[in-house]
Amino acid sequence: MTATVECESVYRFFHAGDDETLALRGVTMAVQGGETVAVTGPSGSGKSTLLACLAGLDEPDGGTVRVAGERLTRRTEEERARIRSSRIGMLFQSVNLVGHLDVDANLALVQRLAGRNGGAELRTGILERVGIADRASARPSQLSGGELARAGFAVAIVNDPPLLLCDEPTGELDEQSAAGLLDLLSERAEGGGAVIVVTHNPGVADSADRVIRLRDGAIDAGNAP
Repeated sequence: MTATVECESVYRFFHAGDDETLALRGVTMAVQGGETVAVTGPSGSGKSTLLACLAGLDEPDGGTVRVAGERLTRRTEEERARIRSSRIGMLFQSVNLVGHLDVDANLALVQRLAGRNGGAELRTGILERVGIADRASARPSQLSGGELARAGFAVAIVNDPPLLLCDEPTGELDEQSAAGLLDLLSERAEGGGAVIVVTHNPGVADSADRVIRLRDGAIDAGNAP
């Protein structure tokens, strides 16, 4: 079975003057559809760098990343953006919403960027699914923390991508809102999507099917990918 996302021997270096930092050191992992994987580790262990490479937002210095069988690495930014818009949903702590657009317009924008036109009915259905259909005409500044998280989730899945990448999605949420978001992530995986969550939260990690721990840019010894 082909993994929804896989990376093989991924390296990433950063330079500051004469100093070189190895942010990722030969990371190899694969995640199947229907699986939720938590990526954990101390600050500076390479978690966010790994997520950026899996999303095609950053280009590794070595190794290969494939999403839904298509190579993401060593492609032009235009090609990576095409793959990202159609195959990858992203949910970040900073919220993936355009501030001057209302919630429905944010979803419509993501559809257009992927060359899709699912229509207002599809968008309404997604907002009903995440519990904020009555907030479709609200702008991000008018939403509560929990509503923002649900709107961000709706934006991430509006094009039904096979892969969902989340960076500390519950970091700024209260306990009830965080639990609601985790339920939505679980539903996504149960529907066949692959979900990767970078987190420091033990409760989020415990809710995953599998945990991958990074330390100093590499997978911890004994922690099978």
